[in-house]
Amino acid sequence: MTAESDAPAIVVLGSINMDLVTTTGRRPAPGETVLGTGFAMVPGGKGANQAVAARRAGGEVRFLGAIGTDVFAAELRRTLTDAAVSTDRLRTVAGPSGVATIVVDGDGENSIIVVGGANARMTALTENDLAAIAAADILLCQLEIPVDTVAAAAHHARANDTTVVLNPSPARHLPAELWADVDVAVVNSGEAERLGADLDPVAHLVVTRGAAGADYRGPAGARLSRPSPQVDVVDTTGAGDAFTGALAAAWHRGPEWALTWACAAGALATTRLGASSSIPTREEITAALAAE
Repeated sequence: MTAESDAPAIVVLGSINMDLVTTTGRRPAPGETVLGTGFAMVPGGKGANQAVAARRAGGEVRFLGAIGTDVFAAELRRTLTDAAVSTDRLRTVAGPSGVATIVVDGDGENSIIVVGGANARMTALTENDLAAIAAADILLCQLEIPVDTVAAAAHHARANDTTVVLNPSPARHLPAELWADVDVAVVNSGEAERLGADLDPVAHLVVTRGAAGADYRGPAGARLSRPSPQVDVVDTTGAGDAFTGALAAAWHRGPEWALTWACAAGALATTRLGASSSIPTREEITAALAAE
């Protein structure tokens, strides 16, 4: 399936949103109004972010998702095409696109509210969608679209020897049948705690730990830990997506290299404002690792 050893064919099934990003010295308490310091509209969504991240990190990427017919739709599509992500399986549905309201405080920490819009209408996969999944090396999914759609895609991928990478975020209880089809799960430490024993059947588990790097648990008890490069943090929005996309792009080189590659990508993503706009390129990741 892979045309070149360093360019895996990756299908990303997931969300695409317009992120409405407000910066402020501190996030408001319930019922409180605070003054902001800036505002930006940045294309995002976990699916689109991870697709762009996987492409910039070295993968050949197709995106399966949905946009609406509102004022954000054209820019959302353009974000993917400008990143050289294939949009031949990006569908348009009547109504609003997905949006996310993000508040970033002076420490770079964020709070996010996501409204699904068109993403919530990704309720079925077409024959062409299924063919794209079967032809890929990796299927990468998250949980900002209907879980039944993710489960159907993962099951089809497993039946066609396509590696399934799942970032189960937002974290929730998932059917055992879906976990049985997952090869690699990528979670942060909070998600790992919430999901607990649900993660036990997964052959390869990656847990991100922010500035502390990431841990890996593989078959037969294999374990790895990798530190994160030290950087000046501006905004943590999208850092997990940068990590996950880079991990998918490097997975064919083995868990140890993939973990190292992804930690560098995640760290670099925190040095710029926004989600998709902060995702590092393959060259930037290479330079960061060489500098260590």
